[in-house]
Amino acid sequence: MRLNVTSILFAFSLILSIQLLTAQVINPVLAGMSAERLDRYTNYLQQEINAGNAPGFVSMAYRNGYLAHYEALGYSNVDYRKVMIADNIFFIQSMTKAVVSTAFMMLYEEGHFQLNDPVYWYLPEFQNSRVALDPTESKKGDTELAKGPIRIIHLLTHNSGLSHGLGASQLDQDYMQALYTDQPVTIAERVQAMASLPLIGHPGERWYYSASQEVLSRLVEHFSGMTTSEFLQKRLFDPLGMEDTGYNLDEAKHDRVVTLHTYNKEGRMVLSPEQTPKTGNTVFGGVNGLFSTAGDYLKFCRLFLENGKAMNGTQLLSPKTIDLMGQNHVSDLYQSPGYGFGLGFDVITNLAETKSLGSVGQLSWIGAFQTFFFIDPAENLAAVLMTQIDPYDGFYGRKMSHLYINRLLINTEILH
Repeated sequence: MRLNVTSILFAFSLILSIQLLTAQVINPVLAGMSAERLDRYTNYLQQEINAGNAPGFVSMAYRNGYLAHYEALGYSNVDYRKVMIADNIFFIQSMTKAVVSTAFMMLYEEGHFQLNDPVYWYLPEFQNSRVALDPTESKKGDTELAKGPIRIIHLLTHNSGLSHGLGASQLDQDYMQALYTDQPVTIAERVQAMASLPLIGHPGERWYYSASQEVLSRLVEHFSGMTTSEFLQKRLFDPLGMEDTGYNLDEAKHDRVVTLHTYNKEGRMVLSPEQTPKTGNTVFGGVNGLFSTAGDYLKFCRLFLENGKAMNGTQLLSPKTIDLMGQNHVSDLYQSPGYGFGLGFDVITNLAETKSLGSVGQLSWIGAFQTFFFIDPAENLAAVLMTQIDPYDGFYGRKMSHLYINRLLINTEILH
């Protein structure tokens, strides 16, 4: 029997990469972390799996130039008892937002626009936007002319007045219909549908979680002359070595995709009847849509610890842009105490008000199927935790940040 050469090379590279990961993890002390306390975190995750609360996890952390923690636990499919492995692929939902926002800021550095530019300068459908007087009414309710235009920075910070379609009002449901139920074929069609709807509020006046990054994706196309998928591949994924990240997956990768799980009426974990298609995506959105691995996403997070430099030495963003993205751009409009919002993620601004552990300047965001990341520049730490559970609950993300910082960031000499 003849073996496919490509398959042999892939298997060899996979084994080699896992060996390299393992070799680094054996010595977490090089990262300034405690192996003993890392084990406690691993044990906690295993207990959640044993209790039937989660199918499995992949957890990784990077600190001070070293991969400090790496665990693949449980199952990628509970029915078939498929063991979770390090390079399992997850649908990362809203963790797409940070990636597309970062790509967009690369175009900002090139001088294509200024952050205060009105969006309608580039997408005329957003000229003369109107605001719903009562969002509980439908899109056909009374409106007034917006006090000012949606500006590009509003798209990055969720105060554009657009909606994500997740709220309870009738207008929110109209957004959901236009964005997802009607199933537009391209990002241009999706954005055109958004622009036809009244805004939830006046631009710049309130923080409201939105699908604004869909407009960012459309602008990536406008400024670059490429689809967002092409731009991300060329400008981010290839330089960062993110080989398993994208909007569509080659058939050879399908078996590594983690199955989406949910809970039945008895509270038992089962496979979700709705699984994310692995191919056929043509929208290339900024809100969601990407598949990735924990290892790939950690490479992306490292960009913010290395002042915009990729592991291969390529300077993808300037240190000043990285700094700008991590500032609070919404004053006190963000609704979570102690947090502000930067250009693509939330940011801790007042540690005492958060009533949690962390550092001022720590960045984080989540995906609706229970994927999480945080980046703590003060501690030179980035961490990723991934599973696949619907519906969303932020518990594991909060727990991840707490346990890494509380139990891991210590001088190991104190323990002995």
